[in-house]
Amino acid sequence: MKKLFRNRTFLAAAAIVLALLICFVAAPSMNAAAGKKVTIVRVTKDIPKGTQLTKDMVQEVQVGGYNLPDSVIKTDSGAVGKYADAAFQPGDYILSTKLSDKAPDTGLSSLDGSRQAVSVTIKDFADGLSGKLETGDIISLYVAGYGDMKTTLNPPELQYVKLLAATTDKGVDNTGGKKDKKSDDSSDDDMPAALTVLVSPAQAVKLVDYEHNGTLHAALVYRGPEKNAEKFLKLEDQYLAQAQAAEAGGASGGTGNGK
Repeated sequence: MKKLFRNRTFLAAAAIVLALLICFVAAPSMNAAAGKKVTIVRVTKDIPKGTQLTKDMVQEVQVGGYNLPDSVIKTDSGAVGKYADAAFQPGDYILSTKLSDKAPDTGLSSLDGSRQAVSVTIKDFADGLSGKLETGDIISLYVAGYGDMKTTLNPPELQYVKLLAATTDKGVDNTGGKKDKKSDDSSDDDMPAALTVLVSPAQAVKLVDYEHNGTLHAALVYRGPEKNAEKFLKLEDQYLAQAQAAEAGGASGGTGNGK
């Protein structure tokens, strides 16, 4: 009984000592760390993914230093000029892991010769889906006012096309995320002046002809995971293969009849 009482007394004393250590040592240390101010970089406006950061997009502010990530950017020089690997909103801290020294890859580095990247001009705001197209979208391209008869076409060879970039006349690609609409002319800044698409050589020939002799309009077909987007591209590949086979068969039949 005395031994049990001694153990309880020891545990009680240990608990009291631990509580005192927390109150007079650990807690003040944590409060001091939390109260210590450090300078970090914070976002001042919406920044879409892929955007190159400029001075007016960020600001240096002082915040409590407790529990801040080691990768947080602490000077605006560490952020300005780099590219956002993720979308930022006003008030967000900027982490070095979410910045890149290089502009985002729009798929040009993956070209293997079977497909080509071709850019076509967008003449009006509505032709490019009012600036809402983003890299990776699957789009259909329609043609208005084509040729002497000013025909409107829905070319089957351009029914499902992958968009590599929707680019403004200032060379800025829309890669997704919110846009800053504070100024009245911001919609003009966001207006795509050109679309860069991934096509086969046969599609490229048609695309250049349609742009030169008509007005191209883009329609959004799909936006989502890459594996689902590939399903649309495979459907387009099947059509192109069938069209090529039919064309080859017709040419062969014509040659045979000629003999």
